[in-house]
Order: sequence, then structure tokens, then C-alpha cells
Amino acid sequence: MLSVILERVTVESRWEDHRWTVAGVVPDVGGDARDIVMHEGFLQRMFPGVLVTLYRDEAEGYYLNVGSDDPSVFISLRNDETTGDPVPFLATLSYNEAARWMDSAERVERVSAYPELTAWMGEWVEANYRPEPKVRQRPKSFKGKEGRFRKQGQS
Repeated sequence: MLSVILERVTVESRWEDHRWTVAGVVPDVGGDARDIVMHEGFLQRMFPGVLVTLYRDEAEGYYLNVGSDDPSVFISLRNDETTGDPVPFLATLSYNEAARWMDSAERVERVSAYPELTAWMGEWVEANYRPEPKVRQRPKSFKGKEGRFRKQGQS
């Protein structure tokens, strides 16, 4: 489990007066969502209890993540129906799963994973991921539409 920290910053814009982003993730601290930093124009809110589960069918996505220069946590955000403020909906460590979320128009933000989470993911990948062997594709034959090559002038 994780705790996700969202940050609200005041902005000068015609369309919005503040902007929310994911500031980071830390090991789960338990309890309910709460404001942890508040001052004029700036707010940080912590959301404990965000579950991260590793699944075998996402192993390649974890492998790609843990092998990157900056292993990451991908957080899907949705707006709270009452306040309209974003809240963490889902979290994943899989590049591939995060890409599918983005393809389906989810709001997804990336933040660096903390070292213990990266180590846990790396151990899991080491124990569970086996890349599929590359299969050499044989060149396609020169068969025509009917299934064989015909020289010009032959019937």
C-alpha cells in the first residue's frame, strides 16, 4: 500500500485559479485523507491506503519500469463528485497498464518510486519475469495471388 500526496498550487490563468498534481508517493501511513501542508496559495493533501498489486500478466511492464533510469509509480486520478478535487483512483507500476489507462482517456500522472518500492518491484521481476524468446521470421516466399510464382508468358 502507498500514500499518495497531491499538491494544489495557485496559478494565474484565464481558465483556472489552481492546479492539482501528484507530488509524490510514500509508504502507507494509514488513516484518512488529510491536509499535511497548508499556506496561502499552496496545499498538500495525503491519501493513504492506495493499493499496488503486481500481476503476472503485467510482468513485462514492471520489467520496463524497473529497468528505466527513473522507476515510477503511475497514479490514475478522478474527480471527487462532491468537491470536484482530484483523488487517487488506482496506482500501478506497469508501463503497459498505465499506457492503456491513458489510451482510455484516464488522467494519469507519473512520480518517482521510492527506493524500497523499486527494490520490491525489482525482486518480483527477477523472480517472475521471463522474456519470451525472439522467434526468427522466415522471409515470405515469392508466391503470387494463386499461391505460386508464374513466369511471364507461361500459363
